[in-house]
Amino acid sequence: MIIKVSEIPDEGLAIDAATLEGSPFSDPAWRLEGLTLRLERDDLDVLVHGEIRATVPQVCGRCLERFGASVAAAVDVRVVPRPATADNVELAADDLDVEFYAKDELDLGVLIETETTLALPMKPLCRDDCLGLCPVCGGNRNVVACRCRDRAPDPRLAVLRDLAARRSR
Repeated sequence: MIIKVSEIPDEGLAIDAATLEGSPFSDPAWRLEGLTLRLERDDLDVLVHGEIRATVPQVCGRCLERFGASVAAAVDVRVVPRPATADNVELAADDLDVEFYAKDELDLGVLIETETTLALPMKPLCRDDCLGLCPVCGGNRNVVACRCRDRAPDPRLAVLRDLAARRSR
């Protein structure tokens, strides 16, 4: 959904899931569950506040099973006109929550997808108590009770174990 920045009213613009035409995500497997955004102009800048809720397919970091991760992203972004001087813009520490628009057009779909992506967990887990894979047979411990014995530690790493023991004294 493209928003003309110059057409945003002075009182602001409210956007919800019903306002969008189609999915804002490029991946059809991502599902938008809820959206409440408020766009307000500040001269040429646009302030975007609100929340995005989505379900995104992920792979568990422990057991490697696919699952739908629920994502809730709080949005607090300033969107500014893209500088005309260069394609590459160096950002300062204060500019990390800044997005750009060009030609008086703000692509709301890109903003929603970016904020949702940033809210994804770094190590997705299908559930908090996921048991993961057996290091010996590779079986999913959530599905099958594995009876494998623990492997003996790699003898090449014995030096590191000894180093850790010496540092803890």
